[in-house]
Amino acid sequence: MLFTRRSLTKLIVPLIFEQLLNVTIGMVDTIMVASCGEAAVSGISLVDSINILLINIFSALASGGAVVTAQYIGKGDIKEGCESANQLVISIVAVSAVISSAALIFRPAILHMVFGTIEPDVMNNALIYFMLSAFSYPFLALYNAGAALFRSMGNSKLSLYTSLVMNLINICGNALFIYGFDMGVLGAALATLISRICASLFMFIMIVNPHNIVHIENLLPLRINWGMVKNILRIGIPNGLENSMFQIGKVLVSSLVASFGTAAIAANAVAGNIASMQVIPGSAIGLALITVVGQCVGAKEFQQAKEYTFKLMLMNIAAVGLTSFIVCLNVRGIAGLYNLTDETADLAIKLMLIHGIFAPCIWTPSFSLPNALRAANDVKFTMIISILSMWFCRIMLSYILGRYMGLEVIGVYIAMICDWVVRSICFMWRFWKGKWMQKQYI
Repeated sequence: MLFTRRSLTKLIVPLIFEQLLNVTIGMVDTIMVASCGEAAVSGISLVDSINILLINIFSALASGGAVVTAQYIGKGDIKEGCESANQLVISIVAVSAVISSAALIFRPAILHMVFGTIEPDVMNNALIYFMLSAFSYPFLALYNAGAALFRSMGNSKLSLYTSLVMNLINICGNALFIYGFDMGVLGAALATLISRICASLFMFIMIVNPHNIVHIENLLPLRINWGMVKNILRIGIPNGLENSMFQIGKVLVSSLVASFGTAAIAANAVAGNIASMQVIPGSAIGLALITVVGQCVGAKEFQQAKEYTFKLMLMNIAAVGLTSFIVCLNVRGIAGLYNLTDETADLAIKLMLIHGIFAPCIWTPSFSLPNALRAANDVKFTMIISILSMWFCRIMLSYILGRYMGLEVIGVYIAMICDWVVRSICFMWRFWKGKWMQKQYI
């Protein structure tokens, strides 16, 4: 067996804690910004929907590099694993630098094009937050690449420790800039930028350590191995297109939600933070599946890949069910942590309950299971299904239910559940048929 119960635990538990840490800090961050008013929360929420879209482009490259590296590790070809790490870092820094430059240049145009006319104070906060977010993209990309490479080696503790330090810097920076210097959204953005710079530098120092199974070496002079880059992009591009189209859809939906008023924007932002907490185990196990299935595929142990996936998915459903149950029992207390009006708080509670009821059995196969397929290079199928489901279920239904049937943001969440159902059915059928076993590239 490539993985024992102990090695799986050592891989998954730090990932769960890291996801919990990130979501918790996200909540704390939102609460701290909420002291500046709902316009600040709304402005950050709108920009974050664009940030996620842009960040997912190089996050997809990191995932592609992690799959390739994990497969080389499973195959026992460490030399090529190190080469894949080199090429991943070069590629991801170059792509993120281009994205950062474009975001800085076209920042006002992007916000006006996507969200149209919104309240002036919300737009001003969004412009400030977007500017400093764009500066952080290359640093965040380098951090993501390093974290993905360590996960491909089965070492998820390092990214947990790095994330812990990064988030502590972020929170301390928030306290200093928001409460100490009264800098509002600018302070929150500056704290995020500084924390990402520190995390990327630490991760780079660790990934060049030759004592790691896979490490970066001989970066200078820059040398492009087009064959290796092609392997990374063969996985990264479909994954990037899938994630990008998904996030474009979410941006369009956010634009729709923005048309329902500031209360809907703020409620959606709060519910989104809590929803992220509900699916922490799913996100963590989804990341673990890339390492586990990737190494099994590299070693051509397909039956083990199948067995591990079934075990991890059952664990996933149980864990997401538990977190969702806890959140649903405490929605009013959670909503009370935010500085919201009664109208906004009531709406946020309804959204949290909708998500919590359906997440355990539907979200898990729709978002965690595809990682097992991607780790086996079956990326085109997941891309096609995800894009079609996003556009025909989530977006179209959101406009039909939300705008034309008058359900507003509640209709948007109903459309989201329908999207999950379609994805789940398609991905479970694909995995069961076993065609993913024929998609190796290395």
